Amino acid sequence: MAFQQPHHDGSALYVGSSTPELGERCTLRLRVPQEWGTASRVWVRSVQDAEPRYDEAKVVGSADGWVWWEASMLHVNPVALYRFVIEVAGAEIAGAGAAGAGVAGAEIAGGGADGPVYWHLNNAGLHNRDTSDYNDFRVTTANDAPAWSRDAVMYQVFPDRFARSAQAADRATPEWAVACAWDTPVEGRGTDVARQFYGGDLDGVTGRLDELAALGVDIVYLTPFFPGRSNHRYDASTFMEVDPLLGGDAALIRLVEAVHARGMKVMGDLTANHTGDAHEWFTRAQADPASVEAGYFYFNEDHSDYESWWGVKSLPKLNWASPALREAFVTGEDSVVAHWLKPPFNLDGWRIDVGNMTGRLGAQDINKEVAALIQRRILEINPDALLLGEETSDAGADVDGFGWQGAMTYSNFTRPMWQWLGDPNARVDFFGTPLAGPNKVAADVVLATHRDLSSAFSWPVRNATMNALNTHDTARAASVMIPGGPVVAAAMSMLLPGIPVIFAGDEFGLEGWNGEASRTPIPWDEPERVVTDLRAPYAALTRLRHDSPAVAAGGMRWLMADGDVLAFVRESAQESLLVVAVRADVAGLGLDALGLDAAAIAAANAGPVFSTGELKSSTAGLSLTGPGAYVWRLPGIDVPA
Repeated sequence: MAFQQPHHDGSALYVGSSTPELGERCTLRLRVPQEWGTASRVWVRSVQDAEPRYDEAKVVGSADGWVWWEASMLHVNPVALYRFVIEVAGAEIAGAGAAGAGVAGAEIAGGGADGPVYWHLNNAGLHNRDTSDYNDFRVTTANDAPAWSRDAVMYQVFPDRFARSAQAADRATPEWAVACAWDTPVEGRGTDVARQFYGGDLDGVTGRLDELAALGVDIVYLTPFFPGRSNHRYDASTFMEVDPLLGGDAALIRLVEAVHARGMKVMGDLTANHTGDAHEWFTRAQADPASVEAGYFYFNEDHSDYESWWGVKSLPKLNWASPALREAFVTGEDSVVAHWLKPPFNLDGWRIDVGNMTGRLGAQDINKEVAALIQRRILEINPDALLLGEETSDAGADVDGFGWQGAMTYSNFTRPMWQWLGDPNARVDFFGTPLAGPNKVAADVVLATHRDLSSAFSWPVRNATMNALNTHDTARAASVMIPGGPVVAAAMSMLLPGIPVIFAGDEFGLEGWNGEASRTPIPWDEPERVVTDLRAPYAALTRLRHDSPAVAAGGMRWLMADGDVLAFVRESAQESLLVVAVRADVAGLGLDALGLDAAAIAAANAGPVFSTGELKSSTAGLSLTGPGAYVWRLPGIDVPA
């Protein structure tokens, strides 16, 4: 399915201000390709105080085969919903006209040859019918994620498995742990999964920062560094010190200073949903039902039992209805949230673990209230900080920018990428589903899934949402995908809107069938343990991402989703990037079939600026070997003044 359609994405190409004030009018633009059809009228349909309103658009210019329309809407509510309604003369698409291309069942959208046809363009795509407001575009008054995140590359570090410093050898193995050599196989299941202790520490991370800088990393994201009774440390015994096994507070200070000296950022990982059962708050709460801390948790009437994360008793759940908890965790001068953002630690933001479950239990739902509270406190301390929330499934309803500024989610990118590039013989944990592995789907299903599960994001939220191939909680892409698939997925993650995530070891092709099995110690200076060395393509992709104004500030438009081919273009006035991903060999792909104009085709004929496979050009079109990712630098687009 190749298509040229009316386009708007919420980016600065089309929106006058991403965060207008209430009561202001917000300028919105739409462009319509001339080959699709001639729009006779266009309206912006906005929702104001839950009531639809219509503002008619006017043509403001045409360029490169596109007609640009402009209208403005009154920004009445903090979240302003809008879509475009496009009128086309029925004769324009009578029969199999171009205006129906790319829209299932789009032969006629109301009316027909004797009357006008009406199309609805929202954040999920172009429709020949009325649609739910849920999928409308959004402009909000929320605080955008910091500018430094917009072309950033995130690198996730699981401290116990990343690197050991010289000091690590002097530390005794804790009583809860099973000591492991650096090359001891990681267990994916069994009683020792959380007990295997490899002794990585924060000074070990500091010692490897040059490797991360060479890879093009901008954000070092650390999974929890608090003391606990497991190797993952999501069962904190306190939130007010760094685990001595990681080097203590001084090691974190050294790491952050070294990261900042390289122009990079550091984000921590905080469990706002639960503590460990050895946490100082919980032990006081359990010992004394009259204590302030007892209100931090959910105890039953006789104080003999308590709520926990998924019934795991080592992870007692926090009760955010407690004003005292809010002060200790967020609002207090030396609260948990504040402590690590202030000197001498100076973290640049937080990722909130199980953000989707925080503040939720049964009929109680104060999730958004808690998220907004945390954001306000963070930005009071550092207005340039970033707050991300883990939302393992559909994140659209929760992540509106007023709390979490972006999501760590698997629904809109990771899962569909696994399905498209998955090895049919892979037997992995497919995100807790009953399936033995990802079911294979075609490119149009990937696109439909991606659009559907991104549609409730504003453009700023979409840009701050993590594009992960895998993480410490999932199988490794190398175990899921066909050979060559991880690099294709990496190119997509780097060049689609969002923050690409490299989980430590991805660059070495490490494998693992589930999250626990994926936490393999990194094979520094051990070439025999490197599965596939992907450092060169990763570094090339990060350079391309950093160097492109189309990635940092441009829009994004899909060009093709057909079986084995996904193609899109990132666009700005300065330049554009054409991205074509294939999962199998493809022959006869014409650049004109992607809707490129003559200038873009001429630029593409100069050759790609990035490729992972072999490309041949002939009069029949391009032949691309797959799996492969191919990127061309194209001229910028003409934007009417």
